[in-house]
Amino acid sequence: MSALLLYMISPEVTFSFAPDKDKNKGKTLIFASLIKQCFIDSVIIQMQLKGDERRMYEWNKNIQIIVDTIDECIRRCEDEAITLRLLSRKLGYSEYYTTRKFKEISGLTLRDYLRHRRLAFALREVRDTKKGLLEIALNYGFSSHEAFTRAFTETYGIPPSQYRKKPIPVVLRTKIFPFDRYFLGMGEIGMVKSMDGIKIYFVTIPAHKFLHIKNYNSNGYWDFWEKQKNIPGQDCETICGLLDSIKGKLDDVGGDESNGGSGQIMSYIHDPKGKPFCYGIPRAECYGVRLPLDYKGEIPDNMLMIDIPEAEYIVFEHGPFDYEQENWSVEQKIDSAIASFDFTDTGYCIDTSVGRIAYAYHDPAQFWKEIRPVRKI
Repeated sequence: MSALLLYMISPEVTFSFAPDKDKNKGKTLIFASLIKQCFIDSVIIQMQLKGDERRMYEWNKNIQIIVDTIDECIRRCEDEAITLRLLSRKLGYSEYYTTRKFKEISGLTLRDYLRHRRLAFALREVRDTKKGLLEIALNYGFSSHEAFTRAFTETYGIPPSQYRKKPIPVVLRTKIFPFDRYFLGMGEIGMVKSMDGIKIYFVTIPAHKFLHIKNYNSNGYWDFWEKQKNIPGQDCETICGLLDSIKGKLDDVGGDESNGGSGQIMSYIHDPKGKPFCYGIPRAECYGVRLPLDYKGEIPDNMLMIDIPEAEYIVFEHGPFDYEQENWSVEQKIDSAIASFDFTDTGYCIDTSVGRIAYAYHDPAQFWKEIRPVRKI
């Protein structure tokens, strides 16, 4: 039985992840913290699942712990904490079995995933800072300037020195999420329900550009990516990786995940060729980033760029929430607020004009915002 499962079943049992050296105490705490965060919901789900489902649940959760730990250690430049030996031992399994399960669930070898995540973090520093390339190389686990340049060039097709002078869109290895309870069909845990209200207000959004992909037949976020994965170069990993590499996104607040925190958002453009949206308006579903109106960067071949004029919108906003425990509840509250909002005496109505755009910002650490186009009456 793994240490994680032992902790899930018997929380009163205490044990120590003994570090090899004192300098690893901080890394050990990362694992302990991540595992404890899993405890309450894991016990509930473990009681509900049987056999293969339980084993699948446990391993998806284990791999998510590894993925979260890798990102945390890379961010802290603690390269020695993410060896296969340490990662597998903390989960209580052999290196061979951990490696095999990681590839089975993620589709990637642990070595390749780690290498590409290091390069993704390093690329942002090349792009956004004035640090020397050798300093960046050493910070992200490369033995020399030459080793870093070779890996960077092999992965992105351009040397880091040249990329710094003229950044171009490249496909970064975004963080994977093997354990997403909504994607796995488990729903939210249900132990916490959001008690915060929905803030509703009108805003004027200045003119900007919108770089995106579009689908006329999808119905919602998950269905959108299910349909996009059948189009070459339009799958979630490729598109999110490209958008992650673009500098100057208007909504980018430095998030590491492919969501509103890193400037990536869903949108809905009123289009008679699309499926009916709320209010019965046909729409095309899109995924992309907002960029300044004077953006002059390169546009990837598989993406579209349009100008969005200054216009007025109504915003339905919920504050920070726990994704695993509250996501569906928050979504229901926002949907209810949108459906029941009375425009009487506001001086506005929903703008159903062809070409108007709606935005959806999903970033649990900050907010969930649904932004709909309006016009004055």
